Amino acid sequence: MTLTFTFDPVVDPALRDGIAELWTEVSNAGGAVGFVPPVTRDVIRPELVKHLAAMAEGRHRLLVGHDERGGVAAAAFLALNTHRLQTHWVWAYTVMVSPALQGRGAGRELMAALADAARSLEGIEAIRLSCRGGLGLEHFYAACGYKEVGRVPDAIRVAPGDDRDDITMLLPLH
Repeated sequence: MTLTFTFDPVVDPALRDGIAELWTEVSNAGGAVGFVPPVTRDVIRPELVKHLAAMAEGRHRLLVGHDERGGVAAAAFLALNTHRLQTHWVWAYTVMVSPALQGRGAGRELMAALADAARSLEGIEAIRLSCRGGLGLEHFYAACGYKEVGRVPDAIRVAPGDDRDDITMLLPLH
């Protein structure tokens, strides 16, 4: 599966709805993208609006991957740091691949395209992301070149009695 990636696409209603649908599918498949299933697009939409508002304000950038049919099959947001001492790195947020494509290399394609997108930004030297423990995500990101640089035990409460570590990963871009 080869995806076609676009960095900073024009966000029209079709793209907005495609991202909302992807986010809903990923969440309902157990993906660690800020929600616990079951969710609907109506539950996802306010968080998506926040991301899109941050894009309009120049604080977030979007990378989207389309499949052969033109559907939104992958997406990730880069959040720029506004603090003057941290403008040399970005956060990766809401990293998503369609459940139908998982295990077929699409996640690695997305992460490689995300690194290329970050490299295209002036002065950016690294990408940081956080991931939810208990799912093996840190192993996936490590295979993509990220290194674990921090862990807060039990910082994410998925459900009563189900706490997960919040793991911070870093990818130097040089």
